[in-house]
Amino acid sequence: MVRVALLSRWHPHATGYGKHFASMPNVEIVRVWDEIPERGEEWAKEMGVPFEADLDAVINAPDVDAIVCVAPTSMHKEIFLKAAAAGKHIFTEKVMTAKKADALEIKKAIDESGVKFCISFPMLTNPAIRYAKKLVEDGTLGRLSYLRIRNAHSGISSGWLPEHFKDPVTCGGGAMMDLGAHPMYISSFLMGKPYKVNASFNKVYDTPVDDNCVSVIEFENKVLCVSETGFVTSESPFQLELSGSAGTFMMNQNGNLLSAGSGWTTPEIPGELGLPSAEQQFIDAIEKDTPIAFGTTEAVALTELMDLSYISYHEDRPAYASEL
Repeated sequence: MVRVALLSRWHPHATGYGKHFASMPNVEIVRVWDEIPERGEEWAKEMGVPFEADLDAVINAPDVDAIVCVAPTSMHKEIFLKAAAAGKHIFTEKVMTAKKADALEIKKAIDESGVKFCISFPMLTNPAIRYAKKLVEDGTLGRLSYLRIRNAHSGISSGWLPEHFKDPVTCGGGAMMDLGAHPMYISSFLMGKPYKVNASFNKVYDTPVDDNCVSVIEFENKVLCVSETGFVTSESPFQLELSGSAGTFMMNQNGNLLSAGSGWTTPEIPGELGLPSAEQQFIDAIEKDTPIAFGTTEAVALTELMDLSYISYHEDRPAYASEL
């Protein structure tokens, strides 16, 4: 049995994580903590477990094996370093942190401690995304040149995003830092290391944070990637386009298309290409020492792209990976 403490209901996904972990037969939720005590007390009551107002007390509690961190991005470094020092396994919502230097410090502490770490990259469990990776690896599309990924919703334009998600300090950024994480970690998964980033963000609704964002990434392999996101777009389905000298793969919510020398076809994508959920991978790794597909290395890679994007945005210039 893995005994889990839930740390903060700050992120909109926190409730879902709590329910998912609580539903697993080999998991017991034993504590709730929140930087806002009233919110934490309400969540603890819903979960039927004690609320603890002292973060250190939760992390060092002998009956806590692992933490699920859905706290403000600005608190991640403190929480992760304390958890690693206490020997607690760590599951977190994206991003690990906003700055690469902090992410590297966290990675070092976690790797040296030997605790399990999993960051929630749900789209990397999708068979179609992993099929795209297979196309990259086996050369089906020829010399790769272009990748475009779009992921957007209407959280600000429709008014349902929590107000605290408009705080650039606690969030570390706006739409790109949060929802844009999905295109970013997919692009890193498919293309590897970035060379430079040019970001163009704006504030359609005059919010304190970026709400309409495009990052153009040049990867070391010369592929140009357009990573798009926003909080101001209604009915904007996920889209992916991957092109090379011998073909193109396209993916959206309506299906998948492949053109690789014989016209457009609908490829058969084996379901076994998919992976278990991040939550399941995390618990299995703790109990069975099985691998986690998105750990500290992948978390740092995502933060690197975010760091470069926000440098480019704030300083209005290209940002180079060699700077970090």
